[in-house]
Amino acid sequence: MPRPTGGHSPAVVALAAVGAEAVVVPLIETVPPEDPTELDDALLALESGWFGWLVVTSAATVPVLVDRAQESAGSLTQLLADGQVRVAAVGPGTARALREVGIEPDLLPLGRSTSRGLVEAWPPLTEPARVLFPRGDLAAATITDGLRNLGWDVTDVVAYRTVPAAPPPVEVREAWTDGTIRAALLTSASTVRELAARLGTPPTTTLMIGIGPSTAAEAARLGLPLAGVATEQTMLGMVDALTRAVTTVLPGPLPSPEEL
Repeated sequence: MPRPTGGHSPAVVALAAVGAEAVVVPLIETVPPEDPTELDDALLALESGWFGWLVVTSAATVPVLVDRAQESAGSLTQLLADGQVRVAAVGPGTARALREVGIEPDLLPLGRSTSRGLVEAWPPLTEPARVLFPRGDLAAATITDGLRNLGWDVTDVVAYRTVPAAPPPVEVREAWTDGTIRAALLTSASTVRELAARLGTPPTTTLMIGIGPSTAAEAARLGLPLAGVATEQTMLGMVDALTRAVTTVLPGPLPSPEEL
């Protein structure tokens, strides 16, 4: 299960529930921006009511905002309350990360949990017509361009950077190459790139699942065939897609923990 470093994934529990053992392999990690001044200034403007909306498209953004908000308002929830800011989340995973710090999103996409879906669900212009979008350094311009095309004034700032993690252990590389690892959950386009660079294409018996369309597109670009794509862009959605793929490709019960 390639993923960023840090934290406990609900997929580990879900996989255990269906009889599979998860091997968590950090391929990328998120680190703060080299200079947080721009983000800090944006949060001060958010607190003052300059922005009407805050857009969050990654759970990785949430702890960064919490940490930086403590420098000014004492908490992110207080900062948002002071600025009377509404919050948009790209999907259920991001929404869950916000709820865990006491923030209930005001807007979620109606269909697929994607940046395009969030833009399509965006409400009509209001005052102030300004949006703050703290993002990862590799984020696509879909949110920024899409909302600007709708007439919104969007300020995007880098909240975190994505960098390669330490190389996978030798035993993981060997298990990937010889097919001992029977499946992989690919959680982002950046993890797909690092998997291709660090581990290469697995045996044809290995089932790979993408979390959403952008991850699937990157896998296709790199020639990594996917057995399925999650219909709900969460870790549990990926486990559900894997279960369906196993049922379709490998009729019968899920492979044993030693096989998956």
